[in-house]
Amino acid sequence: MRNLMMAAALAAGTAGMAQADGHANDVTLQLQWVTQAQFAGYYVALEKGFYEEEGLNVTILPGGPDIAPPQVLAGGGADVMLNWMPSALAAREKGLPVVNIAQPFKTSGLMLTCWKDTGIESVADFKGKTIGVWFFGNEYPFLSWMSQEGISTDGGEDGVTVLKQGFNVDPLLQRQADCISTMTYNEYGQVLDAGVSEDELVTFKYEEQGVATLEDGIYALEDNLEDPVFVDKMVRFVRASMKGWKDAEANPAEAAEIIIDYDETGAQTLAAQERMMGEIAKLTAGSDGSLDEADFQRTVDTLLAGGSDPVITAQPEGAWTSAITDAALN
Repeated sequence: MRNLMMAAALAAGTAGMAQADGHANDVTLQLQWVTQAQFAGYYVALEKGFYEEEGLNVTILPGGPDIAPPQVLAGGGADVMLNWMPSALAAREKGLPVVNIAQPFKTSGLMLTCWKDTGIESVADFKGKTIGVWFFGNEYPFLSWMSQEGISTDGGEDGVTVLKQGFNVDPLLQRQADCISTMTYNEYGQVLDAGVSEDELVTFKYEEQGVATLEDGIYALEDNLEDPVFVDKMVRFVRASMKGWKDAEANPAEAAEIIIDYDETGAQTLAAQERMMGEIAKLTAGSDGSLDEADFQRTVDTLLAGGSDPVITAQPEGAWTSAITDAALN
């Protein structure tokens, strides 16, 4: 931590060096998923010239089902990545030294969406049921939650059967699962769009269950944060990104239109992105990009409470720094 703070302090004196060196102004950001309003702040910052105002040349790389941001970061394919903290902390404990440098998302949008006619009314009713869970690092919050509840994930009458869920809502619609993983801003809306009424569903928000973990943080490699030129670049990147996020919150319809413009797949609809942006704004509201230490510790405590197979086995050291946001906000 001391080294990171020193790097941030030195960064002020390297601005001229950064401007002179073109690479010191290039930033590649790896998203966690495809282009959508979940990442609106970055696209708004790009479209409205906020990065350019900071002297940055930013490239945004969309993610997808076959793209693991930590692997991209480790391989040098990006300067920074977006990642859920459980995935990032698990990667760090396994040897990839990723560090959270900013946390635009204040609250979690993760939840389980279940058919009401299965008789599920409480978490205890999960026993004997089949639950769709995303993997690729997204399974950690669920596994920790079940461990804390004393519910086995090995199936049987007293446990849950975990269905490895693809990134769609088909398992619920096709009755392959009693519950599936959904985000408040995305898959839940897809279920409703399929003709299902809210009255037919029951939801369990991780935030309300006390097991919510931090999502969509900005991460860089620890070694890079020893370089004052890189730190200066990150300070400018975070400052512009948060300006983009606050603009997206204030102008959700415009932000949705920007997303549509940048979606090269043509798979998104304006109506869906407007709805998503409205929900995303609730998750970023109140955040200036700084990581709240209490939120970090809540995430860690949830992950450590994993019974015989915890997500992480020890309190992380050096897993986040306030140096970047302190400098960016000042």
